Amino acid sequence: MTDKRPVNLDIGTIALPITAIASILHRASGAFIFFAVAILFALLGQSLSGPEGFAAAQECLNSFIGKLLVWGTLAGISYHSVAGIKHLIMDAGIGETMEGGIRGAQIVFVVSAVLIVIAGLWVW
Repeated sequence: MTDKRPVNLDIGTIALPITAIASILHRASGAFIFFAVAILFALLGQSLSGPEGFAAAQECLNSFIGKLLVWGTLAGISYHSVAGIKHLIMDAGIGETMEGGIRGAQIVFVVSAVLIVIAGLWVW
């Protein structure tokens, strides 16, 4: 049987819905958090090694890269947590329609953006 349907293999031309973007970002933020927390645990270990290690970890966290790491980790945790709460609400049967999913994704983006800005103000 031959299939005559067109096949689009160019991923750059596919317009993803907002719900798909929210889902992809939820997975990506989880992976990012995994690696960022590993780096922060290494800094914690260094700070607990003694006074010199504490001073080195403190200097690292006071640098631009250190602050960016902390802010990025807080941003990832913020987005991942808000998206996770949206999933829990949907598991309770609220917002399971397509319109509810779109509205939920929009709410996740807005609330996450506010939390990320607040985290940035707190870190810097």
